[in-house]
Amino acid sequence: QVQLVESGGGLVQPGGSLRLSCAASGSLFRIYTMGWYRQAPGKQRELVAAISSGGRINYADSVKGRFTISRDNAKSTVWLQMSSLKIDDTAVYYCNGGVTTGWSIGPYWGQGTQVTVSS
Repeated sequence: QVQLVESGGGLVQPGGSLRLSCAASGSLFRIYTMGWYRQAPGKQRELVAAISSGGRINYADSVKGRFTISRDNAKSTVWLQMSSLKIDDTAVYYCNGGVTTGWSIGPYWGQGTQVTVSS
């Protein structure tokens, strides 16, 4: 069973930055599409950003120009660099991954990390 472990969440002021990390177990990370999803209270979980095994990237319109997703296959790690954070970015952020078709959701999930944007 693949395990995804997130870190890097916390409390930040509007306009600030945070970097989330997700480390994966196993030896097949390089063929996984990896993504970050978020869920705010009372809302559905939504895609934030995803990166394919070949390096193609997909961003939600709400984060384009502010967030950057990247991966290092040698470290089995994916990151989400978040800048110019807004109060609306407050949510639990989840790492997701696996072998997928297109940008569909993978079978593996992390436990989630809280990001709170507040003054």
